[in-house]
Amino acid sequence: MRHLVLLALCVAAGSSEPASSGMAGAAPQQLNNVAYNGAFTFSRVRYAGPRFGRGGAAWAHDWPAADINLPRIIAFVSTARINTGRSNVFTLDDPEIFRHPILYVSEPGFWAITPTEADKLGAWLRKGGFLILDDFEGRQLDNALAQIERAWPGLLPIEIGADHPIFDAFFHVEDIYVPHPLVAVTPVYYGLFEENDPGRRMVVLLNHNADLAEYWEWSDNGWFPVDLSSEAYKLGTNYIIFGLTH
Repeated sequence: MRHLVLLALCVAAGSSEPASSGMAGAAPQQLNNVAYNGAFTFSRVRYAGPRFGRGGAAWAHDWPAADINLPRIIAFVSTARINTGRSNVFTLDDPEIFRHPILYVSEPGFWAITPTEADKLGAWLRKGGFLILDDFEGRQLDNALAQIERAWPGLLPIEIGADHPIFDAFFHVEDIYVPHPLVAVTPVYYGLFEENDPGRRMVVLLNHNADLAEYWEWSDNGWFPVDLSSEAYKLGTNYIIFGLTH
């Protein structure tokens, strides 16, 4: 299991679904979510925010390829029930989010939620949801935390290290600090916990100064080192297994 990215290539090669469909700028009506069937479907949050030229909307960075490639790996290495080949995109006011225990937010430095979305996100988190924030750097952390504060006031970020169970949920990852593929920053991981107690349930994970989805997106193109892409897949697999079992 050392080179998970090679597994991704093999699994993708055997699939009729393309790893990337070029839909990063797609209008909401073009999204084709997976009908709920009880299996895990990678689900991303769509929000109003800036566009970055060819990079598309902020919420859509690395989508859909990252959201398709990671579940393929999890399905290949585990016995978890995983939907592959397609993923979900939801706004936070969509009641369908309550059927999905894990949501992913890209570029939360630009994330902004409405009062209705804040209420729904807070209810979803309290009901057992697990939120993953990825692809943001520096002072963008302030905005990410401000949005969470609107949904669940009083949660404080607590830095977590390699000894936290999330980093050993499926794969043992010796070096959790997978470098940001594009920016010279040092990754820091924060958890937000019920009652601000690290011994209680983690409700939000923040990959600060990191961009794991960039590795997932481009793993079948050879843009980044195989070893780093594999470690990014291990972390992503751990996150999903942790979110499904805790």
